[in-house]
Amino acid sequence: MIARVQIWWFILKICFSERLVYRGDFALGTLMRFLPIVTQIFLWGAIFASLGGRSIGKFNYDDMIAYYLLAFLTRAFSSMPGLASGIAREIREGTIKKFLIQPIDMLGFLLLNRIAHKSVYYGVAALPFAFVFWLCRDYFPPTPDGATIAAFVASLIMSFLLGFFLEAAMGLIGFWFLEVSSLFFVYMLFNFFCSGHMFPLNFLQSESLGSFWYDLVTALPLQYLAYFPAAVWLGKIEGPELVQGLWIQFAWVVFFLVLCRVMWSRGVRRYSGFGG
Repeated sequence: MIARVQIWWFILKICFSERLVYRGDFALGTLMRFLPIVTQIFLWGAIFASLGGRSIGKFNYDDMIAYYLLAFLTRAFSSMPGLASGIAREIREGTIKKFLIQPIDMLGFLLLNRIAHKSVYYGVAALPFAFVFWLCRDYFPPTPDGATIAAFVASLIMSFLLGFFLEAAMGLIGFWFLEVSSLFFVYMLFNFFCSGHMFPLNFLQSESLGSFWYDLVTALPLQYLAYFPAAVWLGKIEGPELVQGLWIQFAWVVFFLVLCRVMWSRGVRRYSGFGG
């Protein structure tokens, strides 16, 4: 057991080192991601101005800006760029064989790689995040109580795990289909909309449409990648609804973890090892 822990710790250190090789490029790419924040603030300002300052759902203009910043933070935790396509490419090209002949679990290795990536990312982005949130501090409500903060942190951690195992499951489809890039494109479109990154999901509730679309979208696991943690911090989800949401998010994490393991186990049985 101790030897296994030492192996994984060594792999994690290697992943950190890889992320720090091109520090300048990584830092510049991280900082450039903050540019869309400015355009979103002006966009929502124009939208609420056209509404005469009225609220949309449970959100007024200040809530909307705070929500967008929190959703941006949450998406930085849960997004896994290149994970699904990378797994599918390794299966297609045959380079996945290294995980079959070496005593290294592929999913564990990739998870450590993403932990290293996120750690370095937030190490670089911590100061810009703090500066942006400080500039926009007037948009935020008072700091929530300790229980709400703990629920927010728990939902952030689970959003990272959910994002990882969901995308890993998408990549493992490559064991059964040669080309899955179109599927990934469709998934990313649904992800951007149904995760709440574009707007709060309760905007889907209206007098004309009722709650059908809201109930449909929130039944999917994608809401826990952006909408749910942000709404928790802003106090839009609280009480029994908050406790239930955290348990459902945890259940989705376990579901996709088990799904990945089953897909990997069955996938390697039919893998032919071509290429590479």
